[in-house]
Amino acid sequence: QLQLVESGGGLVQPGGSLRVSCAASGFSLRNYAIGWFRQAPGKEREGVSCISSGFITDYAESVAGRVTISRDNAEDTVYLQIDGLKPEDTAVYYCAADAAGGHGPAGRCVRRPNEYDLWGQGTQVTVSS
Repeated sequence: QLQLVESGGGLVQPGGSLRVSCAASGFSLRNYAIGWFRQAPGKEREGVSCISSGFITDYAESVAGRVTISRDNAEDTVYLQIDGLKPEDTAVYYCAADAAGGHGPAGRCVRRPNEYDLWGQGTQVTVSS
């Protein structure tokens, strides 16, 4: 069974850091673009960051400079490092896999949820003092 499993969420104080992980089970992530999305209560799902199969990255303006996405194909895992956490970062964080690997002539990833084929169950990140 193909699965993505997120881990690493939790309760963090404002200004703190957190790294959430997305591990593939039952398949290799190597040829997939992976996106991180988040959804807060009462809000739409937001594309936070993504990384293409060719390691090209993209970030939402709301997190640019505070977030780093990386991938370890040998471990079939993608990481999202979030620094300088703010209360407005509180959300359930989901990872998702795009079988296309990338789009357009540059093979860039996209942060549009409808491009992603497989989703994890999510991990809660709460930023509060």
